[in-house]
Amino acid sequence: MLTEAGDVGLSVSKIARHVYNASNTFFDSVELEDVYRYVSSWIYKNSKSVDAIIEKTERGVYRLNPNSKETRQLMLQFSDMDEEQTDEKPQIDLSLSLFD
Repeated sequence: MLTEAGDVGLSVSKIARHVYNASNTFFDSVELEDVYRYVSSWIYKNSKSVDAIIEKTERGVYRLNPNSKETRQLMLQFSDMDEEQTDEKPQIDLSLSLFD
């Protein structure tokens, strides 16, 4: 989600909301306040150094740090995944139709 946000970044509350929506399921319910506390503490811990994976752009808004080695590695991994997915040929559905 931070990759899609780009240079503008996202607020901590929006990041927490995305994590909450991704982790909350029918069988495993998680409280939004717990997710927010965890996300905000993780962001705070991982944005302190100059080479951190996340950097603060303005008050309460964070983005991926383009100068970080870890961020560049993640971007390479994501771009490799995109190339693999485009190389796949679409499969033709050879099953019989129920309505013929």
